[in-house]
Amino acid sequence: MNILLTGVTGQVGWELQRTLMTIGKVIPVGRSASKATLQMDLSRTDSIRRTIREVKPDLIVNPAAYTAVDKAESEPELAMAINGIAPGAIAEEAKKIGAAIIHYSTDYVFDGAKQTAYTEQDQPHPQNTYGQTKLAGEQAIAAVGVPHLILRTSWIYGLRGKNFLLTMLKLAQEREEIKVVDDQIGAPTWSRMIAEVTAQILSQSPHHIYEFLNTQGGIYHLTASGKTSWYGFAKAIFANDVKHSERRMQRLIAITSQEYPTAASRPAYSLLDSQKLTNKFGLLLPDWQKSLELVLAPND
Repeated sequence: MNILLTGVTGQVGWELQRTLMTIGKVIPVGRSASKATLQMDLSRTDSIRRTIREVKPDLIVNPAAYTAVDKAESEPELAMAINGIAPGAIAEEAKKIGAAIIHYSTDYVFDGAKQTAYTEQDQPHPQNTYGQTKLAGEQAIAAVGVPHLILRTSWIYGLRGKNFLLTMLKLAQEREEIKVVDDQIGAPTWSRMIAEVTAQILSQSPHHIYEFLNTQGGIYHLTASGKTSWYGFAKAIFANDVKHSERRMQRLIAITSQEYPTAASRPAYSLLDSQKLTNKFGLLLPDWQKSLELVLAPND
């Protein structure tokens, strides 16, 4: 199986490039061509269409996204081009060549007004530009009618790229005091777990991937189990950080969202219920704290 993979320099894409090697031949694409990647600029539909027509993959896996949540408020056109319009163009080209799609979305498609975990049946109501553009991408794929799997995840972190974990570890070496929001609830989810679950789902396909996703596809929530706040996440990061002797940080302080204003509003409660994925594919997702322990475990 030929798998066209976007976003290979991102957190999830980097992990997928490795896990999907067990499933088929991975053809990585990026914003610009290099020795390792073909060019497919997601901000330009002509680039998307040209590359897909050249590669003719069996499966297109799209973890690439415009993920700068606050910056999206001042760059809505670019965010929409990458998050909203590009998935639709990918879906249209996939349908023409008989390919299927796996696409990744976000907990930020919800407004956070609910006090229990969101299921796939809950109505999205994004509160910021990033969430609005990601929802537009979901809807664009569904409208084309191509076999697809949309995996919504949340609070992605790992040891590569830009994420909350790496930001906290860096700030702890620079500042004596760190203030972190304690009234936004969600589930930190390891990028490697997302990639491994994706590969495990694909490995269950008994026949052609097109037929498999045509019958088993749709929207699924994929996050670690358990829940916490950003403050709780930060506290766990420092509790598991083996390099604590290198820290300048003396105090970790919990604050409210009002005390930390941002350009984009965040949902107060964006926990996702992954039971549908467990029921369909038999995959039980680990607690977020267990994953964090693995990520920060000392290398022998």
